[in-house]
Amino acid sequence: MKHTFNILAAFALLLIFAVSCVDDTLDHFNVEKPQSIAELEYLDEYEPLKSYVDRAANPHFILGAGVTVSDYLRMGHYYRFINSNFDGMTAGNAMKYSSVVGDNGAMNFASVIQFVDAAKAANMAIYGHTLVWHSQQNKVYLNSLIADKEVEIDPDATVEVVDGIKDYSVEGFTGWVGGPVTPYVQDGVLVVANPTAQPNFWDVQYHVASGIPTIVDTKHKVTIRIKGTTAGQITLALGTWGSTANTTIPITTEWAEVTAELNGLTTNSFVMLQSGHYVGTYEVAWVKVTHSEAMAVTWWTELLNNSDLEGDDVSNFFATEERVGPVPATIGAPGTGSDGVGRAIVVKSGAAPVNPWDTQFFVKAPRKFEEGDRIRFSMKYRAEKAASSESQAHNEPGGYLHWSMVGSPAFTTAWKEHTFTGAINASQAGMNTIAFNLALLGEANTYYFDDIYWAVEESGNKIPLTPQEKRDTLTWALDNWIAGMMTATQGYVVEWDVVNEALSGMDKDGDGNYDLKSAVRETVSAADMENSFYWQDYLGDDYVRVAVELARKHGGDNLKLFINDYNLESDWDDNKKLKSLINWIQRWESDGKTVIDGIGTQMHVSYHMDPVVQARKEAHIVKMFELMAATGKLIKVTELDMGLVGEDGQPVMTPDVTSEQHKAMSDHYKFIVQKYFEIIPANQRYGITHWSPVDSPASSSWRGGEPIGLWFESFRRKHTFGGFADGLK
Repeated sequence: MKHTFNILAAFALLLIFAVSCVDDTLDHFNVEKPQSIAELEYLDEYEPLKSYVDRAANPHFILGAGVTVSDYLRMGHYYRFINSNFDGMTAGNAMKYSSVVGDNGAMNFASVIQFVDAAKAANMAIYGHTLVWHSQQNKVYLNSLIADKEVEIDPDATVEVVDGIKDYSVEGFTGWVGGPVTPYVQDGVLVVANPTAQPNFWDVQYHVASGIPTIVDTKHKVTIRIKGTTAGQITLALGTWGSTANTTIPITTEWAEVTAELNGLTTNSFVMLQSGHYVGTYEVAWVKVTHSEAMAVTWWTELLNNSDLEGDDVSNFFATEERVGPVPATIGAPGTGSDGVGRAIVVKSGAAPVNPWDTQFFVKAPRKFEEGDRIRFSMKYRAEKAASSESQAHNEPGGYLHWSMVGSPAFTTAWKEHTFTGAINASQAGMNTIAFNLALLGEANTYYFDDIYWAVEESGNKIPLTPQEKRDTLTWALDNWIAGMMTATQGYVVEWDVVNEALSGMDKDGDGNYDLKSAVRETVSAADMENSFYWQDYLGDDYVRVAVELARKHGGDNLKLFINDYNLESDWDDNKKLKSLINWIQRWESDGKTVIDGIGTQMHVSYHMDPVVQARKEAHIVKMFELMAATGKLIKVTELDMGLVGEDGQPVMTPDVTSEQHKAMSDHYKFIVQKYFEIIPANQRYGITHWSPVDSPASSSWRGGEPIGLWFESFRRKHTFGGFADGLK
């Protein structure tokens, strides 16, 4: 009441003052409109945004909006606003995997079904976003599907563990020799000839195998396949100089596998044969050292990508040729492989090398090994000319650690297979690369490698699924998800992001294209590895083919399937991401079955107040549209919005944007939309979706506080509305 009385009193005094004026008239007070309102009044003359689309010239074009489904389903002002200005919608989150799939795998499509029903009633199209993505996945459920399997173990059971093998059918003799007799390899066996008895049995002695990891105070079994021209016996020793365990073994005139048990006295042993008293010639095919351990669940985990070399990934393979390198290895043409049809790695050495390591082939694992880790390695190999080789342990390609690693393959012109099983010794600890020295021949040569496998032994009371088991399981899960989504959308949604954001911004394999995002290959950040689930790490580089096949299986052949990605307009790398995506699409479609209908470009862009930067951005937007048009694919701008970057390179928040800056953003919207219609042929124009029609609130997780909308938060039109509409005209 107090405030009301004061107002009335003031009004009375005003009247008294007025009637006392000389001209007996009341004064008129004019309040001018704020310029911020007046300068936007021209926008009231515009029709709803979608009315500016020329339907006759653009029969497939859909003007879309990114929407919050829960707000749309309230059927209030937001619902009417979207329906009035747009032809279609893209759900911000409601149609993504984690919004539907629970921790137990149960799928709840209630919101999706309501959204589709509401869109049908309003005659609004829906663009499906998204079937396969790495982000917003239910990692709890997906990881539970591929978790290790528990197994039962008999506590009394034992297993024989192989400590090392020396097989003379695949490698030459490299051991130490003492005395007048030098062993040599002939026809795949080690030959030792002693025509006359020596005074002492140790007068003929040599290391038949070296670098064998052994366990102190543990019984080791040494098995030798051996035969001689006469029956007799020789001495066998296991250990190191000054500390050996010894016994005698028999030789017969027929091939036999002779076994002796000796105690381990050191962690790194040789196997020595002493045969000074044996008269005749004997041959050794192979030597194997083993020991028994309590039964545990063990398995071999393969470490390399593209082991059969039929793909293009060389992230595990490197080469130095004539002292140039290491660089990613070269995969040869079809027909160079061991089967005469497939491909192989090709390494060329030059004439007159100075050092054995002037030419090298490297196989790099994605982890470093510790002493005691057990590994298994195999490869097929040949050369244009017969040649010897050496293997070394490196901590990176070119980072020498130790002179010996997996033996010394002897190359011939025919394909052979080299195998190695053993444990990492102290000198090799820290290694992650096997290096093969290939310049021992002394003249030019060409070396071929195929079917390269490297595995590490792991153990526990659980056993992991094999890569194929994981692939099969996740293919089933993806099939289940896509089938459920297609059922929920009732055939109404016919355009989809079949795969979203597949590409990284890295080219780690050096093939000229950006690689797929991958936690395994570390083409994503540590945070993304933690929070995302990369289907491609389990289904392979061709996971897009799987997604396309399943989408068409459950949604029909009339679907329009898009590969959607961001930064395709990138100026910093001359549109390399788009160029890479186009090449990946060509690869995915090369099977003759996979059909990708279109490319989606997100276009989360900014207007830059620095004119040099802005000109560069615009030039690469034009280049993007030109590259996309040349593909012949349907082209859709899927998530367009625009921020503002000041001359200092920092984002400008909505309250700080000047009128002139608003108008500059408007002109940039007009530029983008006009260039789309100018460059993309009519039969390829599949629409533009504005991702956030209304400015982003400061509290938003998406470009919070930035002026990205065509409308203010109050739903009043901005200059950018006019620029966008003029572009559509």
